[in-house]
Amino acid sequence: MTRGFYIGRFQPFHEGHHTMVERISEEVDELVVGIGSADQSHTVRNPFTAGERIMMITKTLVDLDLVTYAVPIEDLNRNSVWVSHVQSMSPRFEVAFSNNPLVVRLFEEAGIEVRQSPMYHREEFEGTEVRERIAEDGDWESLVPESVVEVLGEIDGVERIQQISASEGDGANADPADD
Repeated sequence: MTRGFYIGRFQPFHEGHHTMVERISEEVDELVVGIGSADQSHTVRNPFTAGERIMMITKTLVDLDLVTYAVPIEDLNRNSVWVSHVQSMSPRFEVAFSNNPLVVRLFEEAGIEVRQSPMYHREEFEGTEVRERIAEDGDWESLVPESVVEVLGEIDGVERIQQISASEGDGANADPADD
């Protein structure tokens, strides 16, 4: 049995992520989905909590013939021990999947096999693009799985992104600790 690891911020989980998981599912028996920057939320770059992202991922992948584990990974900001941190938060895995050059290097330096695959329509399926379309009340629903649309409806995610974007765009301070 082979268990893989795939990390991302998933802000939100979009069709590019879903396509990557489908491709990965052809190579592994189980997949750990690492929710990066799990300690970040309610900002333009990271609007959703780790729990909300777990909901998006779990609901999207439920019909995929693949055992998945969604685990939150908080930012550590110490690259030399990052892989050990990931391993301490995750079920064991044999192979990591990433196209991020730093992530690839860190896993390789730790002796973990890394597999890369082409990104799926990266210019369209990118979290920044999805968040900008939500903020501008544009067509974002076509960029995410239907289950993500449902989760965003449940958590008032569209209103949150629009409010955060307007606040930060007006120069208002979005960090409550700085008030």
